[in-house]
Amino acid sequence: MASVEIINIEKKFGSTHVIRGVNVQIADGEFTVLVGPSGCGKSTLLRMIAGLEEISGGEIRIGGRIVNQMQPKERDIAMVFQNYALYPHMKVRENMAFSLMLAKKSTAEIDAAVKRAAEILGLTQLLDRYPRALSGGQRQRVAMGRAIVRDPQVFLFDEPLSNLDAKLRVQMRTEIKSLHQRLKTTSIYVTHDQIEAMTMADQIVVMRDGIVEQRGQPLELYDHPVNLFVAGFIGSPAMNFLPGTLERQSDSNRIRFPDGTLLPAPRECAGTSGQRVILGVRPEHMRLAESAQPHTSFVAQIDVVEPTGADTQVYARAGDARLTCVFADRHHFGAGDQIHLVPHPDRTHLFDEQSGRSLMSRPH
Repeated sequence: MASVEIINIEKKFGSTHVIRGVNVQIADGEFTVLVGPSGCGKSTLLRMIAGLEEISGGEIRIGGRIVNQMQPKERDIAMVFQNYALYPHMKVRENMAFSLMLAKKSTAEIDAAVKRAAEILGLTQLLDRYPRALSGGQRQRVAMGRAIVRDPQVFLFDEPLSNLDAKLRVQMRTEIKSLHQRLKTTSIYVTHDQIEAMTMADQIVVMRDGIVEQRGQPLELYDHPVNLFVAGFIGSPAMNFLPGTLERQSDSNRIRFPDGTLLPAPRECAGTSGQRVILGVRPEHMRLAESAQPHTSFVAQIDVVEPTGADTQVYARAGDARLTCVFADRHHFGAGDQIHLVPHPDRTHLFDEQSGRSLMSRPH
């Protein structure tokens, strides 16, 4: 196992600046997830760590060694790809053993490594099958087994679950996390799915346009987003954003919204009176108002109701704003119904409208 240090990394394709001064520290044994929208640079960064892309600037260190000029096979890493990359003419056993055969390991060593990986991943009964006879989840396990037998310092995962159906993704998510807890090998995992990031990571690195917007533990990013992008990207359903104007008074701070609604501003928020701001409220922190007093709650008209059994998700409109609410209790709402909504006063976020930066000194 080893730590990974990404130090002021740059990547250019011609005149296009894809990665711009990225710095990330990954501790020995940590599971770090790189997450962000398509084109943000996360897969390019992973390929640079693997040695599959040249580095335009900066340093990458694995276990303290600078690996910029090292070939992939010299870096002691193993990569699991999105498309499995299995050899169709080889059985499962041969696919898993192939890298060890190239390394000229003894037959006894190869057999022991394949047996161990197969037991860990539940592949023992499948060792004599060809990839075409396996399900998508089984193929992904074989790809992971091929990585495990190498006993690398670092595992690299490039969107390994994106080709699986929703139910299997959930199952494989759990299996990969369980595998990491068992092997405790440093792992770097790329995905655009923030649910995968939240449920699997020790550390999340949120990327956009080749830079790191924020990194930290999953709940830290969820509770303390530094800007509108992170707030909107982390969390499902996404955070509600409500534009208004900050009004500072000697005894209280309030936000005035375009429809005349006046609500308390979050405690300990920065900003000046008259500043254009955006109030952020997560769907689970929207509540039904106890009374329908004018201008103390949002008057919203329901568009869609989605009862899931565990909760009720409601999509509504309040003026020009679209709101998503998640209620733990069951409600018998219908499209066209009018409801009154108010944010939980201690669970709101505040952002500057122009810059998008958080105005919270330390949210919550």
